[in-house]
Amino acid sequence: MPKFVEMGQAVTLGDQLKSEEGPVILINTFVTSPDDADKLLEVWTGDASLMKAQPGFISTQLHRGIAGSGVFLNYAIWQSVAHFRSAFTNPAFQAKLADYPEGVTVSPHLFRKVEVPGICTA
Repeated sequence: MPKFVEMGQAVTLGDQLKSEEGPVILINTFVTSPDDADKLLEVWTGDASLMKAQPGFISTQLHRGIAGSGVFLNYAIWQSVAHFRSAFTNPAFQAKLADYPEGVTVSPHLFRKVEVPGICTA
């Protein structure tokens, strides 16, 4: 079972799951030993396949740190917090958490796009 580490201290994932906003972007970091990176990738692939079938899922992309890093970053887009909450609390997904390598830490946090005129569009 991975250890959950909050990305934000003032607003936790639990706080965010009470929101009704949308669309939202899930940013989730995974930190494991480089020796367990293949196992993490295998388990994440199964999780992603399950999430892809959930209502409100739009897309996901996984990134890995370079030079043999054991740090991964997942970027997933959901139609709403409600859709993500339903998928995240799905018993089938929760059961799969036990498959992660021992010692893995995960830090999920929900975001929305921010418009910065002339630089970023919302």
